[in-house]
Amino acid sequence: MAKRTDTQAPALHVADSHDLIRVHGARVNNLKDVSIEIPKRRLTVFTGVSGSGKSSLVFGTIAAESQRLINETYSAFVQGFMPTLARPEVDVLEGLTTAIIVDQQRMGADPRSTVGTATDANAMLRILFSRLGLPHIGPPGAFAFNVPSVRASGAITVERGNKKTVKATFNRTGGMCPRCEGRGAVSDIDLTQLFDDSKSIAEGAITVPGYSVDGHWTVRIFTESGFLDPDKPIRKYTKKEMHDFLYREPVKVKVNGINLTYEGLVPKIQKSFLAKDRDALQPHIRAFVDRAVTFTTCPECDGTRLSEGARSSRIDGTNIADACSMQISDLADWVRGLDEPSVAPLLTALGETLDSFVEIGLGYLSLDRPAGTLSGGEAQRVKMIRHLGSSLTDTTYVFDEPTTGLHPHDIRRMNGLLLRLRDKGNTVLVVEHKPETIAIADHVVDLGPGAGSAGGSVCFEGTVEGLRGGDTVTGRHLDDRAAVKEEVREPTGTLEIRGAKAHNLRDVDVDVPLGVLVVVTGVAGSGKSSLVHGSIPPGADVVSVDQSAIRGSRRSNPATYTGLLDPIRKAFAKANGVKPALFSANSEGACPTCNGAGVIYTDLGMMAGVTSTCEDCEGKRFEASVLDYHFGGRDISEVLAMSVAEAEKFFGAGEARTPAAHAVLRRLVDVGLGYLSLGQPLTTLSGGERQRLKLATHMAEKGGVYVLDEPTAGLHLADVEQLLGLLDRLVDSGKSVIVVEHHQAVMAHADWIIDLGPGAGHDGGRIVFEGTPAELVAARSTLTGEHLAEYVGA
Repeated sequence: MAKRTDTQAPALHVADSHDLIRVHGARVNNLKDVSIEIPKRRLTVFTGVSGSGKSSLVFGTIAAESQRLINETYSAFVQGFMPTLARPEVDVLEGLTTAIIVDQQRMGADPRSTVGTATDANAMLRILFSRLGLPHIGPPGAFAFNVPSVRASGAITVERGNKKTVKATFNRTGGMCPRCEGRGAVSDIDLTQLFDDSKSIAEGAITVPGYSVDGHWTVRIFTESGFLDPDKPIRKYTKKEMHDFLYREPVKVKVNGINLTYEGLVPKIQKSFLAKDRDALQPHIRAFVDRAVTFTTCPECDGTRLSEGARSSRIDGTNIADACSMQISDLADWVRGLDEPSVAPLLTALGETLDSFVEIGLGYLSLDRPAGTLSGGEAQRVKMIRHLGSSLTDTTYVFDEPTTGLHPHDIRRMNGLLLRLRDKGNTVLVVEHKPETIAIADHVVDLGPGAGSAGGSVCFEGTVEGLRGGDTVTGRHLDDRAAVKEEVREPTGTLEIRGAKAHNLRDVDVDVPLGVLVVVTGVAGSGKSSLVHGSIPPGADVVSVDQSAIRGSRRSNPATYTGLLDPIRKAFAKANGVKPALFSANSEGACPTCNGAGVIYTDLGMMAGVTSTCEDCEGKRFEASVLDYHFGGRDISEVLAMSVAEAEKFFGAGEARTPAAHAVLRRLVDVGLGYLSLGQPLTTLSGGERQRLKLATHMAEKGGVYVLDEPTAGLHLADVEQLLGLLDRLVDSGKSVIVVEHHQAVMAHADWIIDLGPGAGHDGGRIVFEGTPAELVAARSTLTGEHLAEYVGA
């Protein structure tokens, strides 16, 4: 190698001068002309109260523009299949790099999707078994529960020169269990829940949701197909008519000159309701499915989803179903124990993937765990697995609260992973509320000062030390420490859970005190959700608020979701002597130009589509004539533009007093959503806002026991105090509150703590502590006790 003789420092190459991401004049959602500079190859944390504009800046501006620019490099044909992204409202964006977004969107809830299929682990296991499994049954597809076995026979003619070759058979071996079609469960339908056999179809015999007699196409196909007598009671049907009604194969029919497909009621319901994941259904349809359908483990494959052939092939006595049902930490040990030089690179790659699961704190999962059952935090960490081993550098990783659902013990691991990604030469942007993660940042951007229209400005930019000394909401609350309660409430009774065995619980017996604030805690995967959601006895008068996402289109908003709009529409209708439907932007009152959406979407084919405000209604979503009707001096669009806090005053007193609407608004203020506007689309709400919106809706239900799953998810340190006040008010009003939570402030505030552990998966599932927070801190006998003692400074 040649030696350098010059001792002068080399001049900086011009290519190395681009070490900042510059944002100037960002105005997405509530951002107010934000201009910031973010250092590259560093860890930057974005903080601020819920609704202050963090996601709008990080996801809606920086990540969105990076993705849009990358999408534009694809051919027009490919772009046609991709979501069209409009350019964010920003004057200048410089220095962007490729953005990889790791968000908290739940994984697709397809019944055939598992942790193994969502990562590369299953694909590698299938190759392993196709090479080493005995007896050998076929290629990797023979071990895939999404691939059916196919057999075909017949003659095919291949013309080559003068010869004609005839082949007669074709086989493809798949691993799908033929009985349950790879779902692991089979469904039986209770026919009495589908129809009332004393009525005829014309009288409304079909009791399935959405199958009303008046004008529903599905019912018209039954009445006008000619197969059935619409006026004959179902119990008088002949055997053939009953078969046509319930099980007939699809057949084309003409109804009023229109070609339609007639199909029996049972296959129709199986396709429309049962092919979808239960959690993805609307509440009233889910209730119907729960009534009408019983899901039982498939008797042929015993829930493994695999055909008999796939289960018969083994490596060292273990088949692929056993491997997928093992806890991942055990499977990693099993893979390391295989000594087979012919597949050494494959074993190494598989071992590294499985070790990543363990390292990220998901070693308690198994590969056959359905993807739809993962919590938001678990889904986000499963997505991270793909990026940990990635060879990419100089990219921008964008994380949305990666510590959601993590015990303080697991947060340290997560911090280590974020720093590892940074140290590989990547820019890491994290939206976060937890002080433990803010503390490791190289650079902090604090947005605020308030939420909604009171936010959207940069309050602080700099180091963590600077944030501590700065006079911002985050800075003031960063070192907040809740004290352990001196006096705790006395329970009024107990809720007995006996022999709980859901998931990894080990025959747990526990008495949950009622009439007090109970916090269930433990590391991720220790069995908390299994205990409170899966084991509380039925009929216990429980209102459960879990972490499942709110479903709603951009037409849904807080007013429609909470049912607030119904009393408001009736009040408007009564005051003006017209129909309530006029005051719905999804019904008769909608602006005819934009159909009540407020915007017009122009699809430009291969280019990015453009969304523009509707010129006729100016984004108000209503027909002009509807806005002439007033109530309390305001029209309906002005009411929907109000914030929750304004509306609460407006409907609480004076001529606009509407008690039914005021009660809903009062609950929204209680959960800290006073800044939301009533007409803001649900699609623009953050994760924390959606959960609190759900909590406000459930608070109206008449239940004695509230079960909340991590209500602090997405909450700023300053908002946690307000949440504790709300929990106290619920308990003081005579309710029992059970909270699954990792936040130390909530633990310290509890009257009683139930700690599960000691570890995750099969190392957990036991009660390791029951008692008051003060006793837990004094004992320091569990991981939770140690972290809580450290937090309160004991």
